[in-house]
Amino acid sequence: MVDETEAGKGRRTPTRKEAEAARKKQMKVPVSRKEQSKRERAAREEIRLKQREALKTGDEKYLPLRERGPVRKFCRDYVDRRWNFAEFLLPFLALVLIVSVVGNGAQWGAAATFLLYPIIIFGTIIDEFILVRGLRKQLKQRFSADETRGSVAYAVLRSTQLRRFRLPKPQVKRGDPLAQRY
Repeated sequence: MVDETEAGKGRRTPTRKEAEAARKKQMKVPVSRKEQSKRERAAREEIRLKQREALKTGDEKYLPLRERGPVRKFCRDYVDRRWNFAEFLLPFLALVLIVSVVGNGAQWGAAATFLLYPIIIFGTIIDEFILVRGLRKQLKQRFSADETRGSVAYAVLRSTQLRRFRLPKPQVKRGDPLAQRY
């Protein structure tokens, strides 16, 4: 072992040719702008593929920024473990539209539309109110106020999506208790 206080560096000085080659190798500069954009596109595609896979598996490391963190994971699990009236809002509204078109001119179509539409809307509003109230209570118990900013809106948006189309995919089953690990 060479004493660092001694004169000299303990290795030979590289030739100019070797130093230039090492510098060029370190820089890895593309030959043209076209090649550079091709490399950047490939890097973006690789990141996008990792994120897509993470959205399917729930891997926190590669999730998009808005989906990361223990607060967001808790919100996802809170929404996914319960039945949400709002997730059936779109199919119900499609059904109301079909009934109103098919029953056009018939009294039963108008009556069904007149009854179904408000029931669906009020049911969604009540269920979302219950969801928000319970989520805020749980967030207050488990996390600080700074960490939970925007989490309620995130949970409400997630609750309006059909369960099978939610990303990241649900990691808990309906009816499962909330874990204490958050």
